[in-house]
Amino acid sequence: MTDIVKGLRIVEVSAFIAAPYAGLTLAQMGADVIRIDPVGGGLDHKRWPLTGDGQSLYWAGLNKAKRSIMLNVRDAEGRALAHTLMTAPGARSGIVLTNLPARGWLDFANLQAMRPDLIMMNITGNRDGSVALDYTVNAAAGFPLVTGGGGQPVNHVMPVWDVLAGMTAANGILAAERQRQQTGKGQFIGLALADTAFSTLSHLGYVGEVQINGDARPATGNQVYGTYGQDFETRDGRRVMVTAFTPRHWRALVDATGMAARMAQVAALFELDLGREEARWEARDTITAVLKPWFNSRILADIRDALDKAGACWGPYQSFMQAVREDPRLSIQNPMFEEIDQPGIGRYLAAGAMLDFSDTPRTPVAAAPQLGADTDTVLAGELGLSDGEIGRLHDAGIVAGVAVG
Repeated sequence: MTDIVKGLRIVEVSAFIAAPYAGLTLAQMGADVIRIDPVGGGLDHKRWPLTGDGQSLYWAGLNKAKRSIMLNVRDAEGRALAHTLMTAPGARSGIVLTNLPARGWLDFANLQAMRPDLIMMNITGNRDGSVALDYTVNAAAGFPLVTGGGGQPVNHVMPVWDVLAGMTAANGILAAERQRQQTGKGQFIGLALADTAFSTLSHLGYVGEVQINGDARPATGNQVYGTYGQDFETRDGRRVMVTAFTPRHWRALVDATGMAARMAQVAALFELDLGREEARWEARDTITAVLKPWFNSRILADIRDALDKAGACWGPYQSFMQAVREDPRLSIQNPMFEEIDQPGIGRYLAAGAMLDFSDTPRTPVAAAPQLGADTDTVLAGELGLSDGEIGRLHDAGIVAGVAVG
């Protein structure tokens, strides 16, 4: 974590991944992110993976460094408390982050009437407000049809569009807050989850490939389209991915495997300059056939030594368990990670901010709160309510504290 945006306050009303990921990104850079959940928890409070006693590791992961309050916003008094928190005065407050529909109690115009410089980030499924999730967006974007070896579509299990939307939403909030500092004006920021995928199709050349070249991208298995990349099995039953995007990568791979003479023969056979990406792509099957025995006859440790010594670009295939147990990048050797004590769950490895700022040192990784752990503190400290008023709200079911079970 880092305190680079310390003093910024965001009120988050969210579920699942995109908006919580945006709040997490900002919280781990020092923002005070207050998450509002309904009494008893929202739709994602018990989402898998769960611990043996039913605690959500998913929820804990996405809500590190935030504060948590529970409000019954179906009640007029609960909605009023939420609105007061969202529109509270302060040069760096008045920011709302949500992926719930921006209507009813979350209507921007109503909130802006309470605080004219309010900033609201609203993540929707499609631009027209209709429902879409990461997995439906990914299907429509075309990627499952070029994943794997062809035939049936293969869904990617990593919700990449949710994560990208979360990062984009965090950027949007910081940009709008910067403009507000300069102009004094707030604004509504809309972000459609589907647009994260379709903009990527444009940025990475997929749209141009269709419209200019008239090409339909093929499914090429684990090969890397347009260059050289291939997976190989090792003698001890592991697999590695090897790439050669640049001439330096190619030279390193050839040097590590001792295949300079053989690759010269391949180049002569095809009359190609294998220093060029498109040439390596054209000769990819023959290159793989030449390299395969080298990888198949060696164990992973020996392959690692040879490829690392040569400076090749490669990586082992790892299960989640292997990555946690074996990879130093996913350990406290990486300053992004620390062992934390997560209330209700226990002690385990957790990541802080991905960015390293030279003039802003890292701060300890903060655990996620238990659901409702900060209800009373926020009501007293941010809204100025007395103990008696807070007690009455609890008795009326308008607010709640730490959930039981």
